[in-house]
Amino acid sequence: MVEGKFVAYYRVSTARQGASGLGLDAQREAVGHFLNGGAWRVVAEFTEVESGKRADRPELARAIQACRLYGAKLVIAKLDRLSRDAHFLLGLEKAGVDFVAADMPNANRLTVGIMAMVAEEERRMISARTKAALTQAKARGRVLGGYRGVTVTDAAREAGRAAQTGRAKAKASDLAPVIVELRAAGVTSLSGIASALNGRGIPTARGGHWSAVQVSRVLARL
Repeated sequence: MVEGKFVAYYRVSTARQGASGLGLDAQREAVGHFLNGGAWRVVAEFTEVESGKRADRPELARAIQACRLYGAKLVIAKLDRLSRDAHFLLGLEKAGVDFVAADMPNANRLTVGIMAMVAEEERRMISARTKAALTQAKARGRVLGGYRGVTVTDAAREAGRAAQTGRAKAKASDLAPVIVELRAAGVTSLSGIASALNGRGIPTARGGHWSAVQVSRVLARL
């Protein structure tokens, strides 16, 4: 049973197809059939008239941004509608966006999962070679390591704070166009913006509900 929030992405290769709707109807039908039943909601739809060979697709970028904004999953009709480039699919994973193809529902975990396993194996081999080199260097009497004034705990704590700050800035950037739209519509108070965001089903960075204080923090980051 399909559940959760989804952002639909459709793509046609020519302007003629985009104007006539040729190909789009079939894609919408495939997505609708996949989502049939369950507790789901399509929060946004994007249509691209672009060649699949290009990676700079603005509507796809907007779709990915919407996925991050709503905490939604990207849904497409066919896997080749997204990209045949495996590196591009990994880019989706790095962006923190999950996707599903109506014609191959398991392609997400199959494709990205296998690639992640390959990357992990490469990291393991690099780590093993590094450890072997350090062992040989130590055997030759070379002094390794040493205190540099910063403990591992401090470094880990600093990295965690940096990661959290990065996520907060990314969330604020995704929210910027929505806040501009709300202000243009006359919603200018912090509590009003918070209420509007909650009404649209847009979660906070931690997945909760918005308050005036949280909105003020976002505005400070913009």
